[in-house]
Amino acid sequence: MAVVVPDLPDLFEESYLRAGSELRTGNDLRNIRRSFNILTIEWQNRGLNLWTISSGTQALTSGTATYTMPTDTVDLLEHTIRTGSGTGQVDTNLSRISVSTFSQISAKNTTGKPSQIFVQRLAGSVTVTLYPVPDSQDTYTLSFFRVVGIDGMSSGIDGTTTSFIPPRFVPCLVSGLAYYTAMKDPNLASRVNALKQEYEFQFELAAGEDTESASARFVPYNTFYGA
Repeated sequence: MAVVVPDLPDLFEESYLRAGSELRTGNDLRNIRRSFNILTIEWQNRGLNLWTISSGTQALTSGTATYTMPTDTVDLLEHTIRTGSGTGQVDTNLSRISVSTFSQISAKNTTGKPSQIFVQRLAGSVTVTLYPVPDSQDTYTLSFFRVVGIDGMSSGIDGTTTSFIPPRFVPCLVSGLAYYTAMKDPNLASRVNALKQEYEFQFELAAGEDTESASARFVPYNTFYGA
């Protein structure tokens, strides 16, 4: 049986009611929409859940070093250079280097099979720069696992979908927004502690269901020199 998740306006109204208030004005709507965006950022800061991880590939072009990741990318977790196909496919780990290490590479236009990757997390996008620059001696593909950000809402209430939120996180979302709402209203100060406790309980409940049920996996350490 499919789980029916209420639209965001309904969840917003439920959050206000739990906080001990009512969603009455356009200003109230703007406030809770802003709280919604902040709350989803807080979730990212609390750590990764499987539903925020996605795999992908990027075909590499000879002579091109820098590529832009999909717009909802927060960061990259793992990255390899893939050559060949079928039974002849080989994935080679890329060493991630810091901005200081990348800046100290004197011959940044050197070509060859990439062995290092510089991930730059900009305000509006995430880019990756490979070193050496891919040459034409083989066909290279960048394979990666990326952290996918939770979409923020636009300035209008036309974005009513909750399809990007797993159903088990909906109680956590409502509890969190109720807590955020009470924090901003002096008349609701007496309810803040109880609402925070409920929010933390719902988050732990949802996050616990979102934990990978597998043995620990250790990634071999790749030695490289630099900061």
